[in-house]
Amino acid sequence: MALSDISIRNAKPTSKAFKLYDEQGLFIQVTPSGGKWWRLKFRFEGKEKLISLGVYPDVSLKLARDRRDDARKLLAQGVDPSEHRKASKASKKDSAANSLEVIAREWVESFFINKSASHKVRTLRRLESYIFPWLGAKPISDVTAPQILEAVNRVKDLNKLETAHRTLQALSQVFRHAVQTGRSYRDPCVDLKGALPSSIVKHMAAFTEPHEIAELLRAIDGFTGSLTVNTALRLAPLVFVRPSELRTAKWADIDLEAKEWRYRVSKTKTDHLVPLSEQAVKLFSEIKPVSGHGEFVFMGGHDPKKPMSDAAINAALKRMGYDTQTQITGHGFRAMARTILHERLNIDPYVIEHQLAHKVPDALGAAYNRTKFIEQRKAMMQTWADYLDELKAGV
Repeated sequence: MALSDISIRNAKPTSKAFKLYDEQGLFIQVTPSGGKWWRLKFRFEGKEKLISLGVYPDVSLKLARDRRDDARKLLAQGVDPSEHRKASKASKKDSAANSLEVIAREWVESFFINKSASHKVRTLRRLESYIFPWLGAKPISDVTAPQILEAVNRVKDLNKLETAHRTLQALSQVFRHAVQTGRSYRDPCVDLKGALPSSIVKHMAAFTEPHEIAELLRAIDGFTGSLTVNTALRLAPLVFVRPSELRTAKWADIDLEAKEWRYRVSKTKTDHLVPLSEQAVKLFSEIKPVSGHGEFVFMGGHDPKKPMSDAAINAALKRMGYDTQTQITGHGFRAMARTILHERLNIDPYVIEHQLAHKVPDALGAAYNRTKFIEQRKAMMQTWADYLDELKAGV
């Protein structure tokens, strides 16, 4: 006699497990603890076998019968339902292990080992925001070019064209990693060349006219922020290193007697030397009593064991009334120095590029050398500092 929901609900547990039979091998087993487990008994290749179909009431009578019928269809095709289930679980587990998100996170951890932490965070955030919600769970080998285009077009439609290009670029590297590790056959991103409009190259805002620079230097002198930020602001135009390198400057790398700052450039992975002008040495000396006992020259406001915030310089420029999108930004001090040193002070571009730690091979193809043109660079840095003083004084 077939089961009914009423008969199942009314079945009370006893000291021993018992069974309530439905039809075609389906039954429910009631345990002493009150659990009601669906079971299906069947024969395959002459052997009696049993599989579980779930727990009542999560699996209703109707759903249990549907699962029974699915199992019987497999039997009719000569397939063992229990082995089919094991294979399906293994396939799902394998798909999850080879999903785009899993492989992307694996790539991020391996690719960014020797790269800046901020770059890693930005790249992962793009993938988490624009790719994983739609494509993350898919096996990476199943992801198609049209699906990728649909995802990056969502970013483009948010008026973030540059972000869309960077997201696509990161995704392409994820696929290459999958190809190299045997989990995908090819990179479908290559099929999307030209699918996104070209992004407009946006140069960092910078002042390149002497009168603008003079006003900026006077404004910096009048800035009333903390000694840490104030000193960093005054040093930024003098040393014109990347903002991340300035804010993470370490006392162990600075030799005030030799007037040198040596560190490893995070972007190019090369050792770099910054000759320090008399003005730069004075500023470092002034802040040393405040932070010299710690690791970083510019200590974080809330945690002295960490460096100054990466937003501190731009935030200070904004407080001074400057637009960091169109006028000047922390990175703009580099463009400012490059332009003025060449156009106004007639410094050899090769000397300037070496001081900027750019990889500019010489005529013989030699790579960047931190000590190349060092005497010229020492003279240049002092000339530059003196020039800035003259601009500020209106000479």
